[in-house]
Amino acid sequence: MFGINGGEFLVLLVVALVVLGPERLPHYAEQLAGLVKSARRFAKGAQAQMREELGPEFDDIDWQKLDPRQYDPRRIVREALTEAWNDDDDEPVAAKSTPPASSGAATGSGVDLGKKSAEPAKASPAPYDEDAT
Repeated sequence: MFGINGGEFLVLLVVALVVLGPERLPHYAEQLAGLVKSARRFAKGAQAQMREELGPEFDDIDWQKLDPRQYDPRRIVREALTEAWNDDDDEPVAAKSTPPASSGAATGSGVDLGKKSAEPAKASPAPYDEDAT
């Protein structure tokens, strides 16, 4: 549950027995059990409230997709970069800003990838705030 194996759990029990003492340990164990029960009731109540408020869509939610452990920055960057290639006319963004070359080795999209364009790409200047510096 918390990444604790059996041996570590026994060591924790022995330390708790020594620190708390045999007369106070049952009381704290009872409090811990009550805390776990109330946390379970809270979680079940929250789930029931979500199910009630979302209605039938609650069962259609893909919880595996929303799991934060599935976060992979490389996949997100790759998907963001491929979205630039998947525009309406399936032409790369760089090819839209520069006119296609009239000679040379042309690809299926009509863009000369073998030679650089004679016109440099015009980049907008970075925003600069003199008051901030």
